Amino acid sequence: MPDAIGRALAAGRFVDAAPDPYASGHWLLRAGSKVGAITVNDPDSGAAFTIRIHPKVAVARLFFLLGYSSDPRGGWRDGQVDAAAHGELLPAFAHAVERQTDRALRQGLLQGYRVTEETSPVVRGRIRETEQIRRRFGATMPVEVTYDEFTTDIAENRILRAAVERLLRLPGVPAGVRRRLLHQRARLAEVTPLVRGQSLPVWHPSRLNARYHQALCLARAVLDGTSADHAPGGLRIDGFLFDMNRLFEDFVTVALRENLRGTGLTARLQDPHHLDEATAIRMKPDFVLYGPDAGVPLAVADAKYKAEKRDGYPDADLYQMLAYCTALHLREGHLIYAKGNALHAAHRVRHAGIVIHQHALDLDQEPAGLLADIEAVARQMRADLPV
Repeated sequence: MPDAIGRALAAGRFVDAAPDPYASGHWLLRAGSKVGAITVNDPDSGAAFTIRIHPKVAVARLFFLLGYSSDPRGGWRDGQVDAAAHGELLPAFAHAVERQTDRALRQGLLQGYRVTEETSPVVRGRIRETEQIRRRFGATMPVEVTYDEFTTDIAENRILRAAVERLLRLPGVPAGVRRRLLHQRARLAEVTPLVRGQSLPVWHPSRLNARYHQALCLARAVLDGTSADHAPGGLRIDGFLFDMNRLFEDFVTVALRENLRGTGLTARLQDPHHLDEATAIRMKPDFVLYGPDAGVPLAVADAKYKAEKRDGYPDADLYQMLAYCTALHLREGHLIYAKGNALHAAHRVRHAGIVIHQHALDLDQEPAGLLADIEAVARQMRADLPV
């Protein structure tokens, strides 16, 4: 492929890309932690390359991980999100987003109150006195006002519209799904589109927007993926990618926290600490467990979605966990992998009195079995707590 496209892939870190030293004009590509599909277009040459990266787990299981980590009590379970017969990630996600959006909008667009600030010829709501003085220099008309407007132009609908439009821009969406997505966009035509580059509007789950929850979770996943952008040299990259490292980490830490709920213990995710006494070296374990007073750490865990070495787990992970245990003054540490030669291994560090546990989760099993494995990890974590 052209060097410009290869450099764009490498610069964007979508895959590991490097020129082939033995074949001019060829590039060596290797998948990292991201899965999905991206297309790179070169407007000068007209060349376009599409790269599809398949996850190691089935698409249906990926939906389960996403739904559980987003909302373990109110999220969906395996089989509740329809992916039809699509085996690839992008077609399956486009189909699922369209179906969930259709269910959400079946009773009409959700309405709610939105704070509106505008210049008005009449007083409505409250006068923004500071803006009135700054902009009008003492003039009484027009008036700078703010008021709550009951409208369909709310965060929930804007997020759904943005996700639908994002999917319509991506190559690889099946024709039938694309037609249905166009229908959903027509339903949302009166909703203000999001401006590219701005952060997503904030919405809060409630009884009133319950029918939107699953659709919004999928829509957020679509919008959090790699966005369409211009790469150096005028290239355009359109993509929809998941970072499996982040997805697996979210699932493991949220599932552990749910298993330990009601025990009087407090779990903190991505808990910031320092390795050295001068607080110059930062570290952020994925999961730190505290006692009822939430003051002293009792346990630490880190999730690792990566391939193990043929002869075992990567040694660097052990060194990292040893640093966590040393800085947090813990006797036990837990590394949790997406795959492994054995379900559990333990290593006692010489002259330190620290034991590092390595757990393996089989993501190909049914959700009940996967959650049972998480429960076993939580049970061992509690058993190892200092008395």
